[in-house]
Amino acid sequence: MQRLTHHDLAYYQFAALRAANVHHGVFTRLGGVSEAPWASLNMSCSTGDAAEPVRENRRRALDALGLAPERSLTSWLVHGNHVRVVSRDDLRIAGANDVRADAMVTRDRGLALTLRFADCAPVLFYDPLKGAIGIAHAGWRGIVNGVLIETVRAMQRAFGSRPQDIIAGIGPCIGPDKFEVDEAVAAQIQAAVRASVVLRTGDGKTSGQGQVHASPSSPGQLITSKQKPHVDLWAAARSQLEDAGVGCIEVAAICTASNTREWFSHRAEQGRTGRFGVIVALD
Repeated sequence: MQRLTHHDLAYYQFAALRAANVHHGVFTRLGGVSEAPWASLNMSCSTGDAAEPVRENRRRALDALGLAPERSLTSWLVHGNHVRVVSRDDLRIAGANDVRADAMVTRDRGLALTLRFADCAPVLFYDPLKGAIGIAHAGWRGIVNGVLIETVRAMQRAFGSRPQDIIAGIGPCIGPDKFEVDEAVAAQIQAAVRASVVLRTGDGKTSGQGQVHASPSSPGQLITSKQKPHVDLWAAARSQLEDAGVGCIEVAAICTASNTREWFSHRAEQGRTGRFGVIVALD
């Protein structure tokens, strides 16, 4: 990913989507107006932050991409696999400019799709042949429920997309170093994907530091390990996209929980934090 700035804002873009001139940004927590513990570019009112600073933060992020706030559509998450095909009509229907879904897809130009994150994986989709985009929220529950496969299927049904033509980007999320889970959750996640994504003691080289690390160049490749099960969410998301037949996948391999200077992290900050925004739109 490439790091960009706009005034005080800092955000990242995927190389493949940037090359295709797709408007998008994975925004850090920097450059907003919210005060601690939401400092500073918090994009969600559900965290306890006041509405006015959140509104200004959203405006700043959209402005950085040259997009209009009145053409922005957000979603209240279901934490399942519900995908909504959206259009400009939803701006009028939704009222508060939001729908209820775990992913949104569209072919409408100028419609900015926005979701918010604080450890779960943001995943962007683009079909250059059909002129369609999508955005999905892939936490562990989303992976278990196949949200990324369902997003690809929604693009197939709605737009005639072929999975092999779709470009996908997996953004910053909690890394395997920090994503410790119990055995039941680990089993559910592993059952949902074909790649080996649960990391355990003895699964690779041990440095003696008792930590898990995945190689940024090869998500899912274990470097060191820890006693309790950890999950490689980067590899889980990638595996699910591969199972869906997606042809081009870019992985940020940036851990939100390891860098709270730039990212909001629900786990690292014990739930008292904001949400960073991810936006995608067609020109």
